[in-house]
Amino acid sequence: MNKKNTFIFLLFLMFQLGYADIRPHNLFSDHMVVQRESEIPVWGWGDPGEKVSIKASWGAKAKVKANADGTWKTTLKTPEAGGPFTITFSGKNSITISDVLSGEVWLCSGQSNMDFTFHKLTRRNSIEPQYQPLVEYLKNEIATADDELIRHIAVPEEPSLFEKKKNFEGNWTSAVAPDIKDVTAVGYFFAKELRSSLNVPIGIINCDWGGTRIQTWLSEEAYHSDEELKTYFDKERRRAKDIMAKYNKDNYVDSIYVKKFAEWKANGGTTPRPYPREFPTLDKQIPSALHNGMISTVVPFKIKGALWFQGESNTRYMDDQHEKYFTKMIESWRSEWGQGDFPFYWVQLAGYERKDDRSNYGAALVNDQMRRTMKLPNTGMAVSHDIGEAKDVHAHNKMDVAKRLSLWALSRDYDKDIPVVSGPLYKSHTVEGNKLVVQFNHTGTGLMIGAKVLLNETIEVGGALSWFEIAGDNGKWKLAKAKIVSSDKVEVWHDELERPVMVRYAWSSNPDGANLYNKEGLPAAVFSSKY
Repeated sequence: MNKKNTFIFLLFLMFQLGYADIRPHNLFSDHMVVQRESEIPVWGWGDPGEKVSIKASWGAKAKVKANADGTWKTTLKTPEAGGPFTITFSGKNSITISDVLSGEVWLCSGQSNMDFTFHKLTRRNSIEPQYQPLVEYLKNEIATADDELIRHIAVPEEPSLFEKKKNFEGNWTSAVAPDIKDVTAVGYFFAKELRSSLNVPIGIINCDWGGTRIQTWLSEEAYHSDEELKTYFDKERRRAKDIMAKYNKDNYVDSIYVKKFAEWKANGGTTPRPYPREFPTLDKQIPSALHNGMISTVVPFKIKGALWFQGESNTRYMDDQHEKYFTKMIESWRSEWGQGDFPFYWVQLAGYERKDDRSNYGAALVNDQMRRTMKLPNTGMAVSHDIGEAKDVHAHNKMDVAKRLSLWALSRDYDKDIPVVSGPLYKSHTVEGNKLVVQFNHTGTGLMIGAKVLLNETIEVGGALSWFEIAGDNGKWKLAKAKIVSSDKVEVWHDELERPVMVRYAWSSNPDGANLYNKEGLPAAVFSSKY
């Protein structure tokens, strides 16, 4: 046998014997950020029974033996904030990752308003000219960003109907020009706020996809833990399997969409346009599809907490059940990560003008359902109805969104002295004659009528409170008068309603002019006492 044939034979033999280089999960790669001063899970793949040793340049070490299926997992202690460091993985081969930083790691997830990168936000001018200064601000950030200690990695958009994916392709990058163009704007500005206050490296894991409903982000295990959710999950899976039995992805046509589109066109396009569903293996909306294809690739990487911006796609889909699904998603993610009740902060939807009442009130209902989810421990919500854009669902003011999210984190997770972390949140109400007296939490030094323009600070203004509504036993809502009567209370009434029983505020997808703030300049959240 000549040398060439011998070499080929040895390669073939190595393949037959299952020889494989050890490889850590892709999150463990050059330029990564590890959660500081903690014990982090480290995992990967190799040959069955292969001995793997891990050595970090800050002095931590670990050893582990691969399981029969080739997987291995151990833990590694991380240092105080700093770097750059190296981590070396050794088995039958050796891999060293470099420029590793120790700092704070946050997961960013949801749909397009989290997904929107600097590139997506600046590729065209604002629809309404008054918001163009925000576009210019974002462009300037792209040109001047120079903080190499903000790091970012994005999980590819990939649904998976049946299989839990365990890894993904992607690279950690610094959020500096030109790479910042591909970074989530909300995540970046949140990281920038933390950097300014904490002066430690910040890592952002971007795991989101535009146009997605909350149902796709729950795990199959979460669905099976609740009978009602399981019924919905099983129904959707049967639908998917029926389609797959009749079609393949090349000849599939969404007949339901064809019918709905014809109806939409015949009605003059006055309601939101329907869109076709993909073939099930490509459909991002099927329950658990994005948990399987995206979230599960990140678990159990050590994080400090999670940020969430989603709900637009649920304004016409199971909006009245959003609290149940959102609660289950948070609880199940926390269970999967095994880090206890890690911080979980989200955004009430930004103001946006919807074409039909169903979507208009659906957005308000989703916002209120999110508010109610704050019953879970270690959660918080940033309100954004006052910084939206009526003609653009992807509002450009991601700076204030991120700042409002950061208030929760800096106060609750980093012990910073933050006077108030939220705008006024509905607490309770009492009936006093023909008036309702509404009490709020998070009022800071008091309530005020305020106005906010672009990135300017909120200012106190004159005039009357707006967007309060009340209803009696018949459930018919009336636009009400309202006035601030104390540091945490608002009195609400309607001259023709003798005994009101319910109250709501900013009940619209675009409550333009809703003007109740605390004196620290944060807006009151959308709420209804009805549900």
